[in-house]
Amino acid sequence: MSVSGGRVSVGHPAHHRTRSRLNPQAYLATTGRILRQLAADHRSLAMILVVPSAVIALMYFMFADLPHRPGTPAPFDNACLIMLGVFPLIMMFLITSITMQRERVSGTLERILTTPLRRFDLLAAYGTAFSVAAAAQATLACVISFWLLGLHTEGSPALVFLIAIVNAVLGVGLGLLCSAFARTEFQAVQFMPVVIAPQLLLCGIVVPRDALPDWLQWISNAMPASYALEALRMVGAHPDLTSTAARDIAVVVAFAVVAMGLAAATLRRRTP
Repeated sequence: MSVSGGRVSVGHPAHHRTRSRLNPQAYLATTGRILRQLAADHRSLAMILVVPSAVIALMYFMFADLPHRPGTPAPFDNACLIMLGVFPLIMMFLITSITMQRERVSGTLERILTTPLRRFDLLAAYGTAFSVAAAAQATLACVISFWLLGLHTEGSPALVFLIAIVNAVLGVGLGLLCSAFARTEFQAVQFMPVVIAPQLLLCGIVVPRDALPDWLQWISNAMPASYALEALRMVGAHPDLTSTAARDIAVVVAFAVVAMGLAAATLRRRTP
């Protein structure tokens, strides 16, 4: 701040927030506020909790009477495993990117960033809140799939639950990252065909990865959804955690961490 006769440095907290440590009170307050907003938004809550489970139930009735060879997984088991990996990624990407853009446009994000809460701490609060929502989504979807619809996997259901949560956290990270480049909520939604659709096409759902041309296999190997789906298939086919599944889970976690870090680095106060 400039005054008559010279310049005086004012130690405003906002000037030093980049060097402060995590403020537990501000972090918990921000996390609680986001969770309360999600709980009050009934449409978002329905998208997170009800829609995935309803679609999985619909798939159960679609595949219930389809014949399959003895000794091979039932068609519903294959389809349900794919949905348990795909839904958390898609739904949390949409909810996170739209909510973050809404915070920016409304000015809430700008007001928060005038406090001592650092950008990375703010992203940690958003990541925590949406990860809690993701855990609730994965829990409900897995309970309905395994205990009500009879989903069978050779591996532990706990591993399927873990991979579903990791995929949801990845969706949160990608949603936070993409929201930094959108100016409206509609633009945030438009990132889905750019970020999510190629992963779904190349992860092995439509065409097996080893049947793709070499150059598409290279692109597929650089996409986290490929490793998430491979991990789920390993759990579905093997009773124990294989080294391939462990590696795939670690790769998806690494992608989620990198996405969170990039989101913190590109966070802007509001859309110009």
